[in-house]
Amino acid sequence: MIEELLPESVVAVEAHADDPLWDAPLYPAEAPLVERAVAKRRREFAAVRGCARSAMEKLGVPPQAVVSGERGAPQWPAGLVGSMTHCEGYCAAALVRAADLASIGIDAEPHGPLPEGVGASVFLPAESTRLDGMAARWPALHWDRLLFSAKESVYKAWFPLTRKWLDFSEADITLRPDTDGASRGTLRAELLVPGPLVGGRRLQVFEGRWVVRDGVVATSVVIPHIPAAAPAP
Repeated sequence: MIEELLPESVVAVEAHADDPLWDAPLYPAEAPLVERAVAKRRREFAAVRGCARSAMEKLGVPPQAVVSGERGAPQWPAGLVGSMTHCEGYCAAALVRAADLASIGIDAEPHGPLPEGVGASVFLPAESTRLDGMAARWPALHWDRLLFSAKESVYKAWFPLTRKWLDFSEADITLRPDTDGASRGTLRAELLVPGPLVGGRRLQVFEGRWVVRDGVVATSVVIPHIPAAAPAP
């Protein structure tokens, strides 16, 4: 599911609750990070790292520990960029060579309504208005959960490029369904703060894709390399 949201250069590995990866072992450097967590949290933590190590192998990189760095961001092997996500019964990791993409972000959420009050605290007024219109036209989808997931993917793509926090209110996201009944589509995030420099150019718009399937909402954001501007003649 995640793989179809990403370019061919990205290796994505996902696992559902009945997949052997869900019982992946932790590496010694990872175990202390969840030693006080409940069993469910430890299992999800290990499973998504199992996905990440499988992706490393597919890229020809020896599998290694994935520890958390600043603000909890995963620390990838040199030469790779990537993103991970997990929710109830599902996890995924996506990795790509840093030479191919500047950054990626993925997120998965259960396809259900957000808890009461969450949307009011994280959505911009314009986003809420658009959600109301989408919900009226395609009521079978939980657009609030989809938008929340999109904001998570935007942040995951943003942070490795800036090493700064991005508040939910600092990106205005538009969701657009494809023509197949609103089970998939695109997303466009306009940054309301100065965007990251990519190839020496300021990037103010992030773009990505989304899909809803088998009770899961999945989103992705892909940041390509931007060629440096040619010097003035």
